[in-house]
Amino acid sequence: MGKVFVISDTHFNHANIIKYCNRPFNSVEEMNETLIKNWNDTVQPEDTVFFLGDFCLGKREDIIHFCQALNGHKILIMGNHDKATKTVFTEAGFETVYKKPTIFKFDEYDTPIRFSHAPYYDEVEDNYPNVYGHVHDQPVNDATHYCACVELHDYKPIPLEKIIEYFKSQ
Repeated sequence: MGKVFVISDTHFNHANIIKYCNRPFNSVEEMNETLIKNWNDTVQPEDTVFFLGDFCLGKREDIIHFCQALNGHKILIMGNHDKATKTVFTEAGFETVYKKPTIFKFDEYDTPIRFSHAPYYDEVEDNYPNVYGHVHDQPVNDATHYCACVELHDYKPIPLEKIIEYFKSQ
């Protein structure tokens, strides 16, 4: 089994995100190419990537194109810009697709981790660490929240071990 990574908010094909988030790209084509290169330089085919929403703008064919261009086993937690059906994302190559925040347990970390698109707050339900996206360059990291948006991580997936180290240090 390979390594585990996390990423959110690539927004493939979304030209306006360059302006909205001050991304360092001159065009949507340059952004798309850089995101694919950074991903594939980081993730090997046997690795797993948890994608926390806002994958791609465009049609079914665009989703398939970008998903199949990326290394690894991909798990999607859908975001507000992921307008296609779960079936389309599965056909594109996401092995599992969730519409809501989902909790996962990892052997290296004795506390379950909640993956969500937007920051998740529900102190009544539980206090699981939350890895999220959605906020782009305005993270709300604290002892139980870690932002996986591409703008904060050199536009590439983050090793889960780095996130676990962050939570253990809090």
